[in-house]
Amino acid sequence: MVLALATCLAVAAAPFWPPAAGLAAALVRGLVPVEQLLLLVVPTLAACAAVAWWAGGRLAPALAWLALAAWVLGQPLPAESPGYAAVARGWALALAAAFGLVSFVRPRLSFFVRALSALGVACAVALLWLVLTGHDPGRLAGVMGTELARRSQASLDAWQRHLRTAGVWRTVSERAPELAARATTSAERLGGLPARTAPLVPALLGLESLAALALAWGLHHRLSRVRLGPPLGSLKTFRFNDQLVWGLVAGVTIVILPSLAPLRAVGFNLLLFFGALYALRGLGILRWLASERVALAAVIGVALLLPIVGLELLAGMLSGVALAIGLGDTWGDWRNRRARQVS
Repeated sequence: MVLALATCLAVAAAPFWPPAAGLAAALVRGLVPVEQLLLLVVPTLAACAAVAWWAGGRLAPALAWLALAAWVLGQPLPAESPGYAAVARGWALALAAAFGLVSFVRPRLSFFVRALSALGVACAVALLWLVLTGHDPGRLAGVMGTELARRSQASLDAWQRHLRTAGVWRTVSERAPELAARATTSAERLGGLPARTAPLVPALLGLESLAALALAWGLHHRLSRVRLGPPLGSLKTFRFNDQLVWGLVAGVTIVILPSLAPLRAVGFNLLLFFGALYALRGLGILRWLASERVALAAVIGVALLLPIVGLELLAGMLSGVALAIGLGDTWGDWRNRRARQVS
């Protein structure tokens, strides 16, 4: 819980990272659809507080959270990207309302099933609203692409100004030309990142929304005495219904069949969303298998390999291994099998 909170706060603070961390900030700001994470977390906390009040809790905390949510939603958002503010606020409201509704109607559901259900309801409401108002759903990629490009470029510009002002670039270029060339190449790739991630915004927004819901769920049960359901489990026990594998199958089918080429963006979003869930499941299995010493050794090994193979290749390797293990668990069910063998 503490690690998740620290990660979310670090992501939310990406615009304020020092200029020296401009490349890392550009990467984060080019991937996270809603940079203002409080916009997703606080309304969800307000929805949880309202459901807790209905379940017998106190009214004052619910009113306080609702007032705080209204204040957060009313805060100004970047005006350089037309349409982004409406998209971010509308999605935050739809997600929080859907989560509150699912929690009220099905209070016995586990968190993950509850969060996926809320995500599905919010997506259905958003699509219905777009259809009824005559807006093109494909316009979302353009709006978010413009916003992601603005953020990423702002961080890259701050990084480049820092290098010129501090005189660091000349020293690095003279003493370590290979490192300077690698940094330049990384900056160029990051500059083109928003154009590549814009079509994948639905999947990225879904993953960010699940993370925000998990954070709000954990915070509510730390701050309130009213329990709305089972608490969050550890990563070692993370699993979900094996039928979700059909989401990956659908994504692969759409991507590889030429007759479904107009829907290829949908296929890539399905692959990213469900692939990330299975990779997280694989990480849970690895954490279940590893002792504390093995986990520490793995972290040290990753840190040593990073300068050698690079961030992109290392991230791809780790993601591929975790995805393969998570998919294999659909049929292997290793944790339950091990428990049956021990008993």
